[in-house]
Amino acid sequence: MTNVFENKEIFKEEYQRRIIEHYGRSIDQAHITEKFMILGEMIRDHASIHWYESKNAIQEGQEKQMYYFSMEFLMGRLLTNNLMNMGVYDVVNQGLSELSINIHELEDIETDAGLGNGGLGRLAACFLDSLASLQYPGHGNCIRYEYGLFKQKIENKEQVEVPDCWMRLGNVWEIRKPKHAVDVKFGGHVNMWMDASGKTKVEHIPSFVVRAMPYDMPIVGAGAKLTNTLRLWSSEVADDACNAINLNDYVNEVHEICRNVYPDDSTEHGKILRLKQQYFFVAAGLNSIIASHLKAYGTLDNFAEKVAIQLNDTHPVLCIPELMRLLMDEYQYEWDDAWTIVKDTFAYTNHTVMNEALEKWQMQYVQELLPRIYMIIEEIDRRFRYRITHQYGREDLIEKCAILQHGQVHMANLAIIGSHSINGVAALHTEILKDDVMKHFYAICPQKFNNKTNGITHRRWLLNANPQLSSLLKKTIGGKFVKEPLNLIELMKYVDNKKIQTNFLEIKLERKKILAAYIKKTMNIEVDVTSIFDIQSKRLHAYKRQLLSILNILDLYFHMKEDPNFRIYPRTIIFAAKAAPSYIFAKEVIKLIHYVADMVNHDTEIADYMKIIFLPNYGVSMAELLTTAADVSEQISTAGKEGSGTSNMKFMMNGAITCGTYDGANVEIVERVGFDNAVIFGLRREEVMHLKNENLYHASDVYKNDVAIHRVIDGLIHGIFPVDFRIIFNELLNKNDEYMVMADFHAYQEAFFKIEEYYKDRMRWARMCLVNIAQSGFFSSDRTIEQYVEDIWHIHKIQM
Repeated sequence: MTNVFENKEIFKEEYQRRIIEHYGRSIDQAHITEKFMILGEMIRDHASIHWYESKNAIQEGQEKQMYYFSMEFLMGRLLTNNLMNMGVYDVVNQGLSELSINIHELEDIETDAGLGNGGLGRLAACFLDSLASLQYPGHGNCIRYEYGLFKQKIENKEQVEVPDCWMRLGNVWEIRKPKHAVDVKFGGHVNMWMDASGKTKVEHIPSFVVRAMPYDMPIVGAGAKLTNTLRLWSSEVADDACNAINLNDYVNEVHEICRNVYPDDSTEHGKILRLKQQYFFVAAGLNSIIASHLKAYGTLDNFAEKVAIQLNDTHPVLCIPELMRLLMDEYQYEWDDAWTIVKDTFAYTNHTVMNEALEKWQMQYVQELLPRIYMIIEEIDRRFRYRITHQYGREDLIEKCAILQHGQVHMANLAIIGSHSINGVAALHTEILKDDVMKHFYAICPQKFNNKTNGITHRRWLLNANPQLSSLLKKTIGGKFVKEPLNLIELMKYVDNKKIQTNFLEIKLERKKILAAYIKKTMNIEVDVTSIFDIQSKRLHAYKRQLLSILNILDLYFHMKEDPNFRIYPRTIIFAAKAAPSYIFAKEVIKLIHYVADMVNHDTEIADYMKIIFLPNYGVSMAELLTTAADVSEQISTAGKEGSGTSNMKFMMNGAITCGTYDGANVEIVERVGFDNAVIFGLRREEVMHLKNENLYHASDVYKNDVAIHRVIDGLIHGIFPVDFRIIFNELLNKNDEYMVMADFHAYQEAFFKIEEYYKDRMRWARMCLVNIAQSGFFSSDRTIEQYVEDIWHIHKIQM
């Protein structure tokens, strides 16, 4: 087959031909969306050649494969990424240019795939990129969400959610695979009987059946022929699933399964819908993996030897009872044999240390929606209770570790019991799991626990997102880091080089100008590119403490207003965050940010020194602009609350200084760069725990006795703004400032001014940034994947 990307002439000929064949018009007549779709199809078709070869190589070598089950895969825009990974970007750019087409205009046509919410999904996407680029057979399994989370708009200074129509042009990267469709069953009842040989037989008679239709996307590795698969499941009407009387209700119920990521769970309907989503993609994924395995090997006896499944958080944990169901009910395995296969197959990644974020389902919901699955969970729980008493002699731990308790199914407990590996995502996070959140499990099965500090793909977040910095690095240390990101450490030899420092500052200014142009276009606000770009971009949550930043801004504003001689070094403070639709407090913080921004930005005395920007509808493409332009990376979560964070790594890799707490992966960042090259402030985890456990922290006393804090907190309710922020006020005082915002207030302000001091010394600042870049190679997802492979998955590189 001709390689249509072999040179620009072949590419141009094929591109023009396809436009005529698909749309019956010339390139000059074609719409820009048609030009984009044709280019995407050409890339996908070319990737399909390696896709085919990859599947054959895996099959012929009988290679073990890993499947990453995750509710989110935030892939970002793939046009540039795929062209770069295939090594044909320049050929396509030149060819399009000669056809009078600007490739950047085509890139802007693509929308971010709405397959997630935040760090969880971006991590999953980085892992897929690393797996393919390192030539490991590792695939994704997720839901094909029709509308994604939501598109965030700001109206009257408040967040408004509108549908995220990310597939308005379709998804050019996907291929529908009807032959692999699977029926997923819900509700109904279970029949059980003994056959003539005394074997228990089980039949689930469902009340609701959905057809799960797979759509496959090729995952193209960088510089490697290996192409893996992201399989997305879409819910469709099943054959003969209902009678005509209930047709409309049935169709609506089917379609809502894949309508949105994370439907509002503040209602019973929303909770049941989330549970339905989780079982839907779990059941479909496992059925397709088993079918593929049986086709290759004819038996499931070696399933765990050839298949590794990583459960990304608790959302896919229904995999455990579902595989038990399949093995026992469909393939006649005895319990003990099935359980051995299940435990050897699954590994679980925990992402949170907050108990309220560890999923729990009402037993009634699981019983009614998934009656056979609930029976299996009951039996897993019964056997575990017996084992913890008789094998471990720890009857005292039953109510700490049981799956079923207090009317709820504890999904994290099920994950730990049914997996052979449990990992945290940063060194501190894993220690918290072992010492606190999961200490009872660690006491009886310490061998299961391990750490895998998160990473990011440097291909997207450095090479693709920041070509200016990448070019400087290649000229300075050579191109070895492109394939081996740990080689960035070679930059340490040049951190004191004045020319390199100057070049870096020039590049950072260029990236800041690009972001400033985006802000002007999006918000119609002019920002000073010589000011400090101070950026906090992440999901909006109380523990991430966007509130701490905005309260500090308010205090500085008051100080500058009352003292004409007090002025800060010019700073542009940028927020980008979505709040969950039902998260009232988070939405109030967004509103507060906008009211403060309106006050500050329109005050002619202050606006030259401080600008507040909230960029709406944060996503992967915006993150690429923010991380490459930032001077300061705000990572200010309450110590002990953040699992890892990955935005901290993206900012670091692009030469931003971390202003953060000693939390999550910040700890490991500081261990590498040193405290002289980051600004760490505030209470440590052990101090937070001591204050809380000993009841030594009293927010009301801080409020009463601290003049600055009293003033900013009072400002929330006493007439500074045309609306009051009683919800935030109550959160701080009536809930005793759960996330220690007031406790860290002055330490954060000291950090704010320390940043200013460092920034004024431009060569010192450049050196600090270069040290961060040099030390960022460890935080590549390539390193993370190699550790998963070595310790958990035991898969091998595919030689092609």
